[in-house]
Amino acid sequence: MSRPIIITAALTGADNTPAKSPYVPISPAQIADEALAAAEAGAAIVHIHVRDPETKGPSRDPDLYAQVVEQIRSAKSDVLINLTMGPGARFIPDEADPARGGSGTTLSMPLDRVQHVLDLKPEICTLDVATFNFDEHAFVNIPRDLRIMARAVEEVGIKPELEVFELGHIRLARQLIEEGALSSPPMFQLCLGIPWAAPATPEAMIAMKALLPPDAIWAGFGIGRTEFPMVATAAVLGGHVRVGLEDNIYLGPGELARSNADLVRRAARIVEDLGFEPAAPDQARQTLQL
Repeated sequence: MSRPIIITAALTGADNTPAKSPYVPISPAQIADEALAAAEAGAAIVHIHVRDPETKGPSRDPDLYAQVVEQIRSAKSDVLINLTMGPGARFIPDEADPARGGSGTTLSMPLDRVQHVLDLKPEICTLDVATFNFDEHAFVNIPRDLRIMARAVEEVGIKPELEVFELGHIRLARQLIEEGALSSPPMFQLCLGIPWAAPATPEAMIAMKALLPPDAIWAGFGIGRTEFPMVATAAVLGGHVRVGLEDNIYLGPGELARSNADLVRRAARIVEDLGFEPAAPDQARQTLQL
């Protein structure tokens, strides 16, 4: 039997992609519909951010998360829900006093960043083990805060997906595992191509995979035009994959993807052409030991 490969659909993200594509879901109903369609297309996991329906910008409103999750659950879908804990890490130094956060800073207390996850209890949530220059701002997640967030979700049985963008992030994640703040087997997501972190190349993915703990379950993705090449690379290297409008809005050169399901179907075809099979949600649960 071929190896089941878990496909995650990252549905909307927090970037300004609605200005570039009319197909990025905005409202809770749109995001939930995209989740269900992606699951039907072959995604075993849906990764969820929410957006302000008025401004279309990123939001941390717990009611918006609740609406999305409740609509997915009410549809009786068995897809795994993965809620982000990324928002609340942006730091932009004030120009007059760089010790203070300037306009656009979102740094928040770690338990505030976790609360919507504790309330809704998805099976998975993302934990960004990452401090680095993210485009034109700093993305800040210090070890103290990571310990607090990791222990909070693990105490209620939610599995953190450890998002890592550099080799050093994997070293920190391994330290947190050794300390007992994170349990084994860990689930890693290798995030490639984000400015200014590891590039989306086979060499970078191979180097990051080599540093993972021996029992790690891992996936990898690339953004933009590297999305589908990284699907193939991760599958061949023994990992799982992620696609979605959070990471890439194009199905091909100059051709906007009209849905997350479009991207999932392309990823599933790549997986199958390589001799593997897209994992069903229950197979994903078994692989992740949920």
